[in-house]
Amino acid sequence: MFTFCATAPLPDGLDEFLLAGYLRKKSVELVKCETNDLEVPANSDFVLEGYVDPTEALREEGPFGDHTGYYSLPDRYPVFHLTAITHRRDAVYPATIVGIPPMEDFYIGGASVRLFLPIFKMNFPEIVDLALPAEGVFHNLVFVSIKKTYPLQAFKIMHGLWGMGQMMFTKYIVVVDADVNVHNTSEVLFRLCANTDPQRDSIATRGPADVLDHATTEFAMGTKMGFDATHKLPGEGHKRGWPPLIRMDEAVKRKMEGGGTAGEIDQRPG
Repeated sequence: MFTFCATAPLPDGLDEFLLAGYLRKKSVELVKCETNDLEVPANSDFVLEGYVDPTEALREEGPFGDHTGYYSLPDRYPVFHLTAITHRRDAVYPATIVGIPPMEDFYIGGASVRLFLPIFKMNFPEIVDLALPAEGVFHNLVFVSIKKTYPLQAFKIMHGLWGMGQMMFTKYIVVVDADVNVHNTSEVLFRLCANTDPQRDSIATRGPADVLDHATTEFAMGTKMGFDATHKLPGEGHKRGWPPLIRMDEAVKRKMEGGGTAGEIDQRPG
């Protein structure tokens, strides 16, 4: 529970212990640390206490195997000075294993999406669903479906998501129509390939990047790209008609599923 809450993309100023209490339907009991004034959960397995001096020179650490599926490059980071280690009786050290996805952290991220999707919908009522495929290691790839009602609405959603907390690290966003299952990567890629003109339906912009992204030219700064894979409206520069998607007739579908009308022969085995 605490591991999940520590990774949750909460808004600034919202305490992770409040989220833990909400999910547990019970307040988190806290106790004071041994060597500082901070409070920690009373049932913690291990507590590492210490401090970081912001005036101290940074030190090199790494490389580490990371959730990106690569060994993160060595870099300079603040130093944590350990002042105490405490633990409960018969403690178990909680940890997640990271590597090429999907790993445990992928499923933690998936839980965060389901939990915070209603918040996204409060800001963007047209959003139907959102998914972070495993191949995108959390923030590299986002699929989002919307109820499209006006031209360039997909681009509005892209910019809006890039402006929300840790979504600013998202490298690629693909927007599809409401009838697309964003949790089916094959279905999304079909719409991406079928419904886009690359020049008209893509946008590139710059912004903050994950510090673990080794592909960016500059540290923590990079390019983002969005793709509008929705159906196109006349106001978006599409001068021709938009063809309907091939769908099986409902009557034929019922017959294929064995729901034919009276007098028809049921040819199902057995």
